[in-house]
Amino acid sequence: MKHILNRLINHETLDSTEAKQILVNISSNEMYNQSQIVAFLTVFMVRSITLEELKGFRDALLELCIPVNLNDFNATDLCGTGGDGKDTFNISTLASFITAGAGVHVAKHGNYGVSSACGSSNVMEFLGIKFSNDVDFLNRSMDKAGICVLHAPLFHPAMKHIAPIRRELGVKTFFNILGPMVNPSFPKNQMVGVFNLELLRLYSYLYQNTDKNYSIVHALDGYDEISLTGKTKVISNNRELLFSPEDLGLSQIKQDAIYGGSTIENAAKIFTTVIQGKGTEAQNNVVCANAGLAIATAKQISHKQAFEIAKESLLSGKARKSLETLIELSK
Repeated sequence: MKHILNRLINHETLDSTEAKQILVNISSNEMYNQSQIVAFLTVFMVRSITLEELKGFRDALLELCIPVNLNDFNATDLCGTGGDGKDTFNISTLASFITAGAGVHVAKHGNYGVSSACGSSNVMEFLGIKFSNDVDFLNRSMDKAGICVLHAPLFHPAMKHIAPIRRELGVKTFFNILGPMVNPSFPKNQMVGVFNLELLRLYSYLYQNTDKNYSIVHALDGYDEISLTGKTKVISNNRELLFSPEDLGLSQIKQDAIYGGSTIENAAKIFTTVIQGKGTEAQNNVVCANAGLAIATAKQISHKQAFEIAKESLLSGKARKSLETLIELSK
């Protein structure tokens, strides 16, 4: 690692093979000490990750993960990198249940919050959802609730040595960047949010070399999701566009309308209110805009058409039913 760190300090970069092997070595918890790992992570906090490095790190985690076969469901995933520093309520998690309620199966990959107040796993655990890597349970969840939860630590045991370091650092690292790319069910459809335009471009380069249907989004005012607070850059399989709230017949909203609070309890309260159809107009619109894009990506229909499907899922109670069924299955 000393040689690697010296190279990186001298502004050299890693090719994908090197990056992959280093992450495999880190996962073994034998070759490098904690200080060396922290130094390695720090490099990528102060300079941008390259396409080759990102590809190598992704390939390592996918190779080391515990895969789960959900092929019967043509699943989609909705998640963001986190790390945008906005502390919104759990938009992509709510959008996942709305998507499931609309009949599009969701394999939701997530984790506890590291650089944010409340990650998707925090709020779902608080609501009573069980995390499991049992394939029968996951398939039953998909069949009955239309959604299953893939809690990242259960499928990426190689990262157990990194988790305490990430918690102690408390800031975004390249593991934030990797999260959406390493869903262990290898879903064929995905909507991903990223925290800056540079990462949007890197993701698009990597995703265009896969067999996925994808939409990658970044709100130009910094959000890793469609925020409706302004314009959002969207890159999908065959096109690139600048999305505006007006494209869905909506008005732009204020940033404080989608703030999530600073505690898990606050986040869970907002989550419950919205899923019951009692959210504010801004809250309802933002979750349905994101769910709509996920539905559009999976079903290959227009975002506007899919937005109406998402609204019906939320306001009819189908999304809530999906959540309640998953909680019941968890008992």
